[in-house]
Amino acid sequence: MMKSVFAFLMLVLACASAFTVIAPARLSGTTTLRMSSEPEQEEEGGLDLDLGEMFQMFEAADKDQDFDKAIKKVKSQGK
Repeated sequence: MMKSVFAFLMLVLACASAFTVIAPARLSGTTTLRMSSEPEQEEEGGLDLDLGEMFQMFEAADKDQDFDKAIKKVKSQGK
């Protein structure tokens, strides 16, 4: 009887030790889910570029051109 109680306590201790090692690693990457009835508002002043304009911006960045000048040039060509 005493051996079975001791074995049970050792099993409980082993499981508790394993849980404290495994659980924090698994739970640390959890994210919270935000529930809201109101839709999120988009930021004002977004770039709203189409695919061609995006590639033009990538090319401008590769050439180390100023961002503000490049976006003005890209947007003026699209109109």
